[in-house]
Amino acid sequence: GEEHYNCISALHKSMRGSDENASLYWLARMLEGGEDPLYVARRLVRFASEDIGLADPLALTQAVAAYQGCHFIGMPECEVILAQCVVYFARAPKSIEVYRAYGNVKECLRMHAGPLPPVPLHLRNAPTRLMKNLGYGKGYKYNPMYKEPVEQDYLPEELKGTDFFKERKS
Repeated sequence: GEEHYNCISALHKSMRGSDENASLYWLARMLEGGEDPLYVARRLVRFASEDIGLADPLALTQAVAAYQGCHFIGMPECEVILAQCVVYFARAPKSIEVYRAYGNVKECLRMHAGPLPPVPLHLRNAPTRLMKNLGYGKGYKYNPMYKEPVEQDYLPEELKGTDFFKERKS
């Protein structure tokens, strides 16, 4: 019932708040109460990207490994795998930078009036002669061929200068 959602919320908030003891408590309460360990593991995968993100890029690897470990061996053996992951997450630095930036991109797409801007010609693939003749791929700079970073626009013209990592004004 509702307690299912209350407990997962408490687990998330305890990890987010870096409280490893409370995180273990809520995990154990869920598992000992019969919660599907794969449900918990799926939520940890989401938490790794949403709450830890680039502050510790290995968090996502930890979460996926925990999910796979739970899938391979099941309960009760997988409880320690989830416990390790939960403590790792509680101790990990947190960053919602990517979560917010992606939200800003979604907002930009939703708020766009009219058809979305086309992909700039230089970014389009040109597998046929016709596409090459139409200018697809023309002027594209293949970064690995340069020793220094190249100057090149990757967003459509009307979005030039947009930085989704900065706060958006509503």
